[in-house]
Amino acid sequence: MALDLAILPGDGTGPEVVAEAVKVLQAIAKAENFEYTTKEYDFGGDRYLSTGKIIDDEEIAQLQKHDAILLGAVGHPDVKPGILEKGLLLKMRFAMDQYINLRPVKLYPGVDTPLKDKTPEDINFDVIRENTEDLYCGNGGIMRQGTAQEVATQEMIATRFGAERCLRYAFEYAKRKKESGEGKGMLTLVHKTNVLTYCGDLWFRAFNEIGEADYPDIKRDYNHIDAACMWFVKNPEFYDTIVVPNMFGDIITDLGAMIQGGMGIAAGGNINPDKGGTSMYEPIGGSAPKYTGQNVINPLAAIGALAMLLQNSGQKAAGDRVEAAIKKVTPKLKSLSAGRMGYSTTEVGDLVIDNL
Repeated sequence: MALDLAILPGDGTGPEVVAEAVKVLQAIAKAENFEYTTKEYDFGGDRYLSTGKIIDDEEIAQLQKHDAILLGAVGHPDVKPGILEKGLLLKMRFAMDQYINLRPVKLYPGVDTPLKDKTPEDINFDVIRENTEDLYCGNGGIMRQGTAQEVATQEMIATRFGAERCLRYAFEYAKRKKESGEGKGMLTLVHKTNVLTYCGDLWFRAFNEIGEADYPDIKRDYNHIDAACMWFVKNPEFYDTIVVPNMFGDIITDLGAMIQGGMGIAAGGNINPDKGGTSMYEPIGGSAPKYTGQNVINPLAAIGALAMLLQNSGQKAAGDRVEAAIKKVTPKLKSLSAGRMGYSTTEVGDLVIDNL
């Protein structure tokens, strides 16, 4: 059966990097002998500015008919911050119940890291972030706005259901890594239990109860969020698999992107692991509008997102080959930064294809 993909090029340089990912998809599908179909959607800033429309329930239902979604980037300089992020990205995540955000943190060969003396063997772990609860639920409000007595609240929401399904996914992920020889069989929970004594306690109890009952072979570890930020920088080699609630996960995944060389290489997946669920894969970086149309932006994060999509959509061998090709290309680049790679956007895409 053909792999049926929705393509959301998005804003700014999003269409440029997605074009390279689709080019690689065409090549790897031929090499691995599988079929695919794509349908492109124009959701993003330009559509909003011209029509006032972001995305509606009918359009989300259409996206859910696809096997997976490849997203370029969302963000337009003429659209007020928050409109597209909440009206498009968060709406899709919540509506499609993409309750896992999977972020591999891998330093590829030849890529500079700001961490002194660290190598690809040291920076190689995965962050699993709960993606549909916590402060992102939007519970709260503002009272007496614009006055000296203004009050704003935003509630951190944690449910046992939401925490447990994320934790079980993380335990299974750590277990698979251990069985394949790719991991150490350790899962680290990151929270702030000494201050967030309600939400933190729920996560901590669920983490230990599930681990003790169902995953005795997986070593359990715990970090406060502030300590995790410190250890990411000091000893990233300590980590194997990390599980974290939404807000803290948002913070440490960007820190992870920096220690693996920057936004130009970091990819992630918003995943619904349940049968029939539709997941969305994307480069972590933004739309970089100032580079639009210059053919200088780095497409490797988008191509890495494609690799993740294939690995999680029944074409693991194809996804592994794409990731292996990226590792062969990174040593050839002078930099991961736009305009300083030594190659154009399209040339980097060609390099990946040459190294499949």
